[in-house]
Amino acid sequence: MACYSVKIKIHPHISEIPEAQWNALIKDDHPFTKHAFLKALEEHNCVSASFGWLPRHIAIYDEDDQLLGAMPLYEKYNSYGEFVFDHAWADAWQRSGMEYFPKLVSATPYTPATGQRLLTQEGQEEIAALLLATAQQFAHERKMSGIHILFPDAKEQDWLETQNLFTRHDCQFHWHNHNYQSFEEFLEQLTAKKRKNIRQERKRVASSSAKLRLLDGHSATDKDWEDFAVFYTRTFEEKWGTPTLNEGFFKQIGQTMPDNIFLVMADVEEECIAGSLMFRSEHTLYGRHWGAIEHIDKLHFEACYYQGIEYCIKHGLQCFEPGAQGEHKIARGFVPTLTRSSHWLTENPFQQSIENYVRHEQEAIAEYMQSCQEKIPYK
Repeated sequence: MACYSVKIKIHPHISEIPEAQWNALIKDDHPFTKHAFLKALEEHNCVSASFGWLPRHIAIYDEDDQLLGAMPLYEKYNSYGEFVFDHAWADAWQRSGMEYFPKLVSATPYTPATGQRLLTQEGQEEIAALLLATAQQFAHERKMSGIHILFPDAKEQDWLETQNLFTRHDCQFHWHNHNYQSFEEFLEQLTAKKRKNIRQERKRVASSSAKLRLLDGHSATDKDWEDFAVFYTRTFEEKWGTPTLNEGFFKQIGQTMPDNIFLVMADVEEECIAGSLMFRSEHTLYGRHWGAIEHIDKLHFEACYYQGIEYCIKHGLQCFEPGAQGEHKIARGFVPTLTRSSHWLTENPFQQSIENYVRHEQEAIAEYMQSCQEKIPYK
């Protein structure tokens, strides 16, 4: 850093940052940190004051305005859409007469997927340190309670754990491709009972009235996205409340990042009745959203899990992250996988309490993962 000067900016709109320069810092063609994905969220008001997400992206430029590093960052006024739950912390702050919100969150909104949070060229730890220090200074100046870096990739998290931040643990269920040549070869690695159950579930869907269409962003039509938006909205309204994504967002990502998309649509006669949306990087498939207007037994498992596994095998992807939670995934070949996040608090009157909380949480997650490990269906 001593060899040249830099300029640091905090951008309220990602469109202010050159797309090509931002994407050049992304490893593995990761879909959720791509400029197009974050831009679509902003342009269709999926992140806005009404949802409590205000973009505050940090960018570091050299003297020639070339981007050296960036950090997707949001000023948050709630904990919605984060998937790392801090309600107990917020309650403790409130009981002490302090404000927990706003806070800063580095994450992909509404997306519990691992990925880069400190975008730099390989080996640029000085730039990563400057990104973190800038976020800390911004939080302090704005009197925010702290910074929460959610689901960073393993290398980033290892580095963050050297920077005097709290580390929280959680568990997801991921599928790993051991160079399978077919779905049947994968099944042969399972116990006979689990293998039989999966075959029965797939057979039930195959013999139903539903016919599947497998699409990417190039082949998905406006009608497909309109249908999927209906499915997504219905699922959220039935289970979780207010939907945050919308038809315009889905159509835009279909156009701007078509190669990152895997869309499974189910038709009954001439009507589309269900859909599953997944995204891919160079090495990983990510399951994100599902919805239906008609129930067909086991269709959810087929569209969200088995088609995803088949896709990974066909395209040589090494990992399938189907989303948060869901112990039922174990019986379908997904294994417990540790996820981590890093947290820094500007003023922490509960230092010892937070340290105890984090330690007990880590112990509980370790015990839970061990209990899940005993249920995995592999021989």
